[in-house]
Amino acid sequence: MAGKPLLIIAAGGTGGHMFPAQALAEAMLAHGWRVVLSTDARGARYAGGFPADVKIEQVSSATLSRGGILAKVLAPFQIIAGCVGATLAMLRDRPDVVVGFGGYPSIPALTAATLLRRPRMLHEQNGVLGRVNKLFASRVSRVACGTWPMSLPDGIEGVPTGNPVRETVLARAAAGYIPPGDYPMSIVVIGGSQGARILSDVVPAAIARLPESVSANVRVIHQARGEDEARVTEFYAQHGITAHVQPFFDDIPTLFAEAQLVISRAGASSVADISVIGRPSILVPLGIATDDHQTANARGLAEAGGAVVMAEDTFTVEAVAAQISGILGDPKKATAMAQAALGAGRPDATQALADLTLELAQSQHKTQK
Repeated sequence: MAGKPLLIIAAGGTGGHMFPAQALAEAMLAHGWRVVLSTDARGARYAGGFPADVKIEQVSSATLSRGGILAKVLAPFQIIAGCVGATLAMLRDRPDVVVGFGGYPSIPALTAATLLRRPRMLHEQNGVLGRVNKLFASRVSRVACGTWPMSLPDGIEGVPTGNPVRETVLARAAAGYIPPGDYPMSIVVIGGSQGARILSDVVPAAIARLPESVSANVRVIHQARGEDEARVTEFYAQHGITAHVQPFFDDIPTLFAEAQLVISRAGASSVADISVIGRPSILVPLGIATDDHQTANARGLAEAGGAVVMAEDTFTVEAVAAQISGILGDPKKATAMAQAALGAGRPDATQALADLTLELAQSQHKTQK
């Protein structure tokens, strides 16, 4: 153990921060490194997918933007305690590299690494830096960008790496695309758990308005909130549209691979999955997302020609019907969009992150010689 280099991964908050961190942990273990995950109690609940060889160190942290008055008063003290604990831990076992993935639980390890001048970098999943990553962006050697282009503060240069995707997505990477035609066609509608109601309100009615030449062949896979499932199912049935409606689907990569069109929110992981598999999409950024980061997430795919982006205020039944008809009614356009999406994908994102980590460690060793 003593001779192995050490990577500390600082991450927390949600699965969005945790999955890229997990992917890097797996890659660096394969390179023979030791890996420690520094997170808080909440982040640790999202760490179940990490390999058993990853040591999880829980640190004290807190957010200043949520909770009552007492929570906000105590938050700075909790963060300071976490920073002291992380610094002491690093003095006992100095990391070769520290990588932050955002979220308030990453503050202690990144602060300690800054104080002790350990090599450090960030990975940002979204097209806009999150609050914590923005705080540390000028204090690290690299900012790895999961989404490109990314809005960065002046003087900060990003390195486009892409967002790591799951093995089940990689297994479907560049799956052959069947262009729309006079045969069954699949539309996958997926909005995630937050803010998917607009998709359930608009998309079924839009599909019902499609020309008979298109609608006769459409098969819909629709993820709806539990409270919307019955009404969405009933609407499709009343309009003679074949649809499978559920709050959750186990095998999204297979559904994407079999789809002629995906209609989705623009979360970073969804955009990454759609592009790695290579499917035309209509993306609807979540209007209340912090700093409108979902619009930023969708920008690269739209600019490449792989997606149509529709803001919530333009996401009307008539407009959506026109977009669906324009894609499914034009096989050449649909195929071109699929190819453009594939060209924007980064199936090598995990390796790109690992390479940056190794380069950072190597440059530090050269400096010390």
